[in-house]
Amino acid sequence: MYKGYRIIAFLVVFLCIMLIPVVLNLGNTTEAPTPSLDTPEINRMAIPQCVESTELMRAEHMQLLDHWRTENVRFGGVEYTNTNGLVFEASLENTCISCHSNRTEFCDTCHNYVAVEPECWNCHIGGDGLVGS
Repeated sequence: MYKGYRIIAFLVVFLCIMLIPVVLNLGNTTEAPTPSLDTPEINRMAIPQCVESTELMRAEHMQLLDHWRTENVRFGGVEYTNTNGLVFEASLENTCISCHSNRTEFCDTCHNYVAVEPECWNCHIGGDGLVGS
């Protein structure tokens, strides 16, 4: 093979450079945040309950909010019936944010952890964290 040693040397150097970030970050993990549920509305509830189960909300809350948005805007649907048959208003501001009024301790902790910036805040929450600002 013509100049094969150069190709092999280049591949070894390339692989070493590409593996530097992996080697430097081995064993470095960050604990997932625990969002705060300490809000006046949640504290008033005898049995704190979200529109769906905790597991479903952690995994699919954005899909649920997208579904609500589509139903509200396109079809005028304003009610959501959960898997237990309970009916809620399909509204980010009036349903979700009314309970989770602590945006920085609840929403932002997880969104910052996974480096996601939701579009919801553009319309529904102003920069000061207040609804409708």
